[in-house]
Amino acid sequence: MAERPKILLRGVCKSFGEKVVLDHLDLDIAEGESMVIVGGSGTGKSVLLKHIIGLLRPDAGTIEVDGVDISTLGYREITTFRRRFGMSFQEGALFDSMTVWENVAFPLKRASPKTAPEIAERVAECLHLVRLQGAERKYPSELSGGMRRRVGFARAIALEPDILLFDEPDTGLDPVIKALIDELIVDMRKSLGSTTVTITHDMRSAFRIADRVGMLFQGKIIALAAPAEFERIADPRVQQFLQGRATGPLTD
Repeated sequence: MAERPKILLRGVCKSFGEKVVLDHLDLDIAEGESMVIVGGSGTGKSVLLKHIIGLLRPDAGTIEVDGVDISTLGYREITTFRRRFGMSFQEGALFDSMTVWENVAFPLKRASPKTAPEIAERVAECLHLVRLQGAERKYPSELSGGMRRRVGFARAIALEPDILLFDEPDTGLDPVIKALIDELIVDMRKSLGSTTVTITHDMRSAFRIADRVGMLFQGKIIALAAPAEFERIADPRVQQFLQGRATGPLTD
């Protein structure tokens, strides 16, 4: 008997007014897998991520996490359920008035039974994992873009979630920092043993961190494969995206 996927989406539909964003989308993500979703701007990648964490509800279809249909959960239930997720947003979404230490400690103080010494120990562990020891007393305004992303990572893993979600984690960063961010995503996944879903435009990053890559186009996953296989997919839409060509079926 096949093992149940960690995350399962079936027939998921979502529209905003006349705009169809997700159109009967199906996707399975296995326990411990690193899934990367790619696609052009405005194709619905962030919308898909928000459905997985329950920030948006589908117009139709089901989304299951560990066999639980999250669209059936009430407000209090979904709030508790989300503690199993760690989500990192594009710019880190840090609290500007808090230090790095306070930002990472925030979810622990809010939703953890840990004592003050235990919180301090966990914050130190998280900052060590993202290689930011010594930055505890800095404020977000004193950090580079890459450092802010890493603080966001540290906060996302503070509660030791079993699912990590990354929303375009290396957008706007230089190639060296992108490589570092990708390395940290791999390290965090290994450290936590978590299932990871990342959305990105950057194919080099996608291939570095993915077990499988899925391409979203016109509301559906049109291609899904391990990186080496994904590069060889003959679909002209995939090849146009991989090669970064201005002309082709994605833009016709």
